[in-house]
Amino acid sequence: MFAQFSPGQYVRHPYEPDWGIGQVQSSVADRITVNFQHVGKQLIIASVIDLIPVTEDEMRDNIAGNDTP
Repeated sequence: MFAQFSPGQYVRHPYEPDWGIGQVQSSVADRITVNFQHVGKQLIIASVIDLIPVTEDEMRDNIAGNDTP
């Protein structure tokens, strides 16, 4: 079973920390389009990759420039 994500939600890729934080653009079935900071839009298959939701604290740190992968 895969997690449901909503457009606008922020996530990280578990195996690609250098991609930075991504914002969910769309979610249809197990296909999630995410716009990542450093690589742009990527199609993620949620039944294969378990994206990590980003907390408000992580977003705040990232905006302040304190993001450390």
